[in-house]
Order: sequence, then C-alpha cells, then structure tokens
Amino acid sequence: MAYYLHWGHDELLGLGHRERRAWCEQVSAINRKLSGDRNERYEFK
Repeated sequence: MAYYLHWGHDELLGLGHRERRAWCEQVSAINRKLSGDRNERYEFK
C-alpha cells in the first residue's frame, strides 16, 4: 500500500487492522479494474 498510496511505514502501521484491510481491498479492486481482470479476486482470511 505504501507504493500505491505513497504512505510511510509508520502511517500504515498506525492504521487499525480493519482499516488497513479495507484499504488493501480498495487498492486491489482498483488494480483489477485497471488490468481488466474482474474474475480474479484475492480473498483475505
């Protein structure tokens, strides 16, 4: 996420787990849309 959002290490680790997970899902959705890949989805567990 630091690469895509240009956030520092401390900013990322300062997020709560749920908030960090939500951001990861949003970045993944954007990447899937830009790549045209709507079938592949990484499932967080």
